Amino acid sequence: MDISQRVAAVLGPTLMIVTVSELLNLRIWRDVHPSVVYLNGLLFLIGGLIIVTTHNVWDVDLSLLVTLSGWLLVMAGSFRMFFPTAPQLGAGIVTYILIAALFTLGACLTVYAFLNVFR
Repeated sequence: MDISQRVAAVLGPTLMIVTVSELLNLRIWRDVHPSVVYLNGLLFLIGGLIIVTTHNVWDVDLSLLVTLSGWLLVMAGSFRMFFPTAPQLGAGIVTYILIAALFTLGACLTVYAFLNVFR
């Protein structure tokens, strides 16, 4: 298992679990305290930095999704840390599309990691 598969093996299932739990618990973000948003952003930032420092691979294959996911986490974490009082997305079409897209990304990474069908 190469580094891309190892990172995907952690990131893929994590994305799938987080998106389903977010979908089931959207209401908790409605009145969330800014310090919780900041902490959430810090965790995103740390996870993203770990990914981009250990896996900054720009080959045009599925390993690129791992790298882009890491950079997305860095950007999302930074945004949440700099703007913890910004309104959180509530239940709505944009939220559901975002959750579906992230779940699909997680599923692709999981399949890539464990079944190796994309090589």
